[in-house]
Amino acid sequence: MNVRTASLVFSMSVCAVSASAQSPATTTADPHATVNQRLENQRDRIQAGRQDDQLTRGEATRLRADDAAIRAQERVYRRANGGTLTKGERRQLNRELNHTSRQIHRDRHNNRKPKS
Repeated sequence: MNVRTASLVFSMSVCAVSASAQSPATTTADPHATVNQRLENQRDRIQAGRQDDQLTRGEATRLRADDAAIRAQERVYRRANGGTLTKGERRQLNRELNHTSRQIHRDRHNNRKPKS
């Protein structure tokens, strides 16, 4: 092997080792944080909608109840599985979060004004 080929092989192996040495936290997201972060974001969006008068009190109350139901369902799932979510449970929670997120958008953009 000549020097050039040997240095190429060496540099490729160094790159491969450094790529595999990354911590798992940087490559995978914590599912617990993901569901909670989405619920927090939706709570903030509902609050902003109330402050901007884009949501009526009733709309905001219903949306908060939807989020509370999702949070309660997550707790039930986690208690049943020792603190973790199965892939199917995570998928179901994300479907419900997506539905609520779309509803927040619809309610904030329906031009309905709170009673003065």
